[in-house]
Amino acid sequence: MSIGRLLVANRGEIALRIIRACRELGIETVAVCSAIDAETPHTRAATQSVTIGPPHPRDSYLSIGAVIDAARTTGADAVHPGYGFLSESPEMAAACVDAGLIWVGPPADVIGRLGSKIEARRLMQAAGVPVVAGETPADQTDVGLTEAARRLGYPLLVKASAGAGGRGMRVVREPDRLHEALGEARREAEGAFGDGTLYVERLLTRPRHIEVQIVADHHGHVVHLFERECSIQRRHQKVIEESPAPHLTAGVRQRLTTAAVRAAQAAGYRNAGTVEFLVEGTGDSDDAAAATIAFLEMNTRLQVEHPVTEAVTGRDLVHAQLAVAAGATLPWSQDQISVRGHAIECRVYAEHPADHFLPDSGMLLRYQEPVGPGIRVDTGVVTGSLVSSHYDALLAKVITHADTRATALARAGAALARFVVLGVRTNIELIGRVLRHPRVVDGRVDTAFLETELDGLLAQTEDDDRRALAVAAALALHDRLEPVAATGSTTTGRADDPWTTLGGWRLS
Repeated sequence: MSIGRLLVANRGEIALRIIRACRELGIETVAVCSAIDAETPHTRAATQSVTIGPPHPRDSYLSIGAVIDAARTTGADAVHPGYGFLSESPEMAAACVDAGLIWVGPPADVIGRLGSKIEARRLMQAAGVPVVAGETPADQTDVGLTEAARRLGYPLLVKASAGAGGRGMRVVREPDRLHEALGEARREAEGAFGDGTLYVERLLTRPRHIEVQIVADHHGHVVHLFERECSIQRRHQKVIEESPAPHLTAGVRQRLTTAAVRAAQAAGYRNAGTVEFLVEGTGDSDDAAAATIAFLEMNTRLQVEHPVTEAVTGRDLVHAQLAVAAGATLPWSQDQISVRGHAIECRVYAEHPADHFLPDSGMLLRYQEPVGPGIRVDTGVVTGSLVSSHYDALLAKVITHADTRATALARAGAALARFVVLGVRTNIELIGRVLRHPRVVDGRVDTAFLETELDGLLAQTEDDDRRALAVAAALALHDRLEPVAATGSTTTGRADDPWTTLGGWRLS
């Protein structure tokens, strides 16, 4: 079995990432796009492109029928879903197989089992993978969920069983907040996933979010590619990721990677995936057993932050995905995988952090990426691109790699300082501030970091903005007055007075 022509069922930077890998392997590519994306970079990079529907995702990128039809009409023999959209849809995986296409991802039944937080918890518990204490009561009324919450104790999390990306999730610290949180989570879950089933989970108060990259083939082999630290988040969405995780002892790392491999084996996993954990109490102790490790979920797809793993291991995950999907054995054994140096990824969003991270949209009047040693930028936009409100606000990912964490951090900050984006508001300045924060520099953060430090970070960012505007205004005023000085005239006047700004020119 081989892949000759691959359809990329996605858009933006991940579509370009997959297309680049295919080009390196001599595989032709088909890009699908909505009507608004017809002239975007990913469509121009592919061997051919097909418009599959109007701008709204449900009518284009989320339409299984439209994607399958595009694969058939273009002669594609495989489909790579990227991440987001249909990447974790068991229905999409099954439809590809039914159509005789190679699905670059795990089997549909595996996606289904791991996509349900309830089923995933049961599977992990049976496999001996540690999980956070929680319950999914058969009685899904507020009464049944309230009883489950009482048994667990507060603080706790209310979660959507089919949830992802923080949707359908609420933190509840006091009992009198539970009723409201249940209603909000249920409505959000039904709207996003069509499934309002909820479960409640004991909340670890100051955990780190650490995930392990795994890859499995069809021949019983599973390997891990070590861990990523993903604790800097806003609204349960990751903002900065790094590998390896700082201040993680060898014993705790061993526990995490062993649990991740065991989880993949228990699920009958295939292709690339990520096992996510909450970790509390690691410190710098040599006592690995003293740390609390709890399974969070397993993402049955490539992750947004996969470049940091590629940077430190030197392994191309998309190449591996394509090889495994075509039936080959894993291209490397566990003892061939090691970590070299340190890598950091910063996600650049079109959004306004000071306005509750409200997404922004519009045309990019200027877009100029940083370049230099140890800098990689994954993006799907260029100057003139339209940032649409229909899609995720992620503009680019800035990945830096260096021999040490300190150098990787400094390189990331310098790269962001040289990143020019005009036309939409971004979080670039805020990320730069985060990278310089003492807790981040020291590598001692948890999932509450951004929430607790945000006000101070935003205040500093606003001060910087005011100084930048003052400098820009002074330069603009200087430029308008310059013609007066150039004529040698001793006449004084306003900068908008034509008799002083036009030099020696006169109408008569």
